[in-house]
Amino acid sequence: MTTIPVFPLGSVLFPHMPLALRLFEPRYLRMLGDLLGRSEPEFGEVLIERGHEVGGGDQRFTVGTMARILKVEALEGFMAVTVRGSTRFRVSAWLPDDPYPRAEVDFMPSLEWDGSLEPLRTQAEATVRHALTLVGESRDSWPADVQLSDDPVAACWQLSAITPVGPIDQLWMLQASSLAELLSRTAGFAGEAAETMSADWPDPPGD
Repeated sequence: MTTIPVFPLGSVLFPHMPLALRLFEPRYLRMLGDLLGRSEPEFGEVLIERGHEVGGGDQRFTVGTMARILKVEALEGFMAVTVRGSTRFRVSAWLPDDPYPRAEVDFMPSLEWDGSLEPLRTQAEATVRHALTLVGESRDSWPADVQLSDDPVAACWQLSAITPVGPIDQLWMLQASSLAELLSRTAGFAGEAAETMSADWPDPPGD
């Protein structure tokens, strides 16, 4: 069991995915200062269940992802921080938010690639890209032709991260216990999203 600082957010961070953050609350600036002295600074990110990102008093889900700090830039009124998701974890106990949120966690095992999963990955990718094509410019989403990593494990996580679904569905994908389960959940959510968007389209005008 390990004690880590935690940054609760209204979004889900996936392994192998980048995330840009703005830190301006004193408690998180303190957290950043404490971390930057380490050789590999990172903190945990979890999804907020109820409440708000600013001010505290939020309720949090207990599965999250470690965020490794890649870049820090001081801008007017805030610190711009770029991170990348790494290891997943489960919170076993929340500690007092003093001076910032902390938790005792158990790290979850990394998911292993097997060549037999290639057909499932191909299917999942086609379904996700189709859903993104339907989304188009209607909402903030990844482009349908976004390039994925050459590493198959990273590419599987990236497919889940770009699937156009809400954070609760993303959290369900994040908790997958195998890459087969991750790809199946990704394809399922992407297919449901595509069906929903297709059903919302108006019928073409008659002759």
